[in-house]
Amino acid sequence: MIKFREKTPKRAYQKKHNNYRDYKPYLAEDFHYRCGYTDCIDFWFGGKHNFHIDHFLPKKKYPNLENEYSNLVYACSYVNILKSDDVGNYLDPCNEDFNRHFYRDNMGCIYPRQESEQAIYMYKKLKLYLARYSIIWTLEQLEAKINKLLSLKKTIKNIESINEINDMIVDLTGSFLEYKNYLNNNNNY
Repeated sequence: MIKFREKTPKRAYQKKHNNYRDYKPYLAEDFHYRCGYTDCIDFWFGGKHNFHIDHFLPKKKYPNLENEYSNLVYACSYVNILKSDDVGNYLDPCNEDFNRHFYRDNMGCIYPRQESEQAIYMYKKLKLYLARYSIIWTLEQLEAKINKLLSLKKTIKNIESINEINDMIVDLTGSFLEYKNYLNNNNNY
C-alpha cells in the first residue's frame, strides 16, 4: 500500500472576500495545486482555470457558508460535478488525514480503507476508482524519476553515480513499460 498523498492541504488564507470565486488563487496555493479529493495536480486538467471551487457543505443548502473560506475546497471538475449539492458522508480534505482513509496500489489506483465508511462513500460517489487518477499519479511518479535523473546527470563525477543513473534508467523504463501494458489491458478510463 502506498500513501494517498504526500502533503495535506490547509486553509491558511485569512482575508475575507464577498465572492467565493476571489479565493481561487489562494485555494490553489493552500491545496498545493491539487484536487482536495483525488490529490491530482491541476496541470493535467489544464491548470487552475479548469479547476473548480467546491463548497464542502453545498451553498444551496448552506447559503450562509457560500463565501466562507473554511468551507471551500480546490477540486477537479470531475469530482465537483459528481459531488454537486450532496451533503453525504464526506471527509474534509483539510481536517482529515486522507492517508488514514485511502491508499494507492503500485499503479496509483485509489482505494478506500474498509474501516472508513466515509472513504467508502466518497470512493463510490466521486468515482475515485476511475483510471484517470492512477494515470495522473503514475505520470507524476515518472516525472519525479526523470527529474532526479537529470539532477544526477549534472553531478556525474564517479562510477557510483553513473551506476545509479543506469539503475534509474532501467527502473524508469520498466515502470513505463509496466504502466503501458496496464493501460492496454484496462481501458476503463
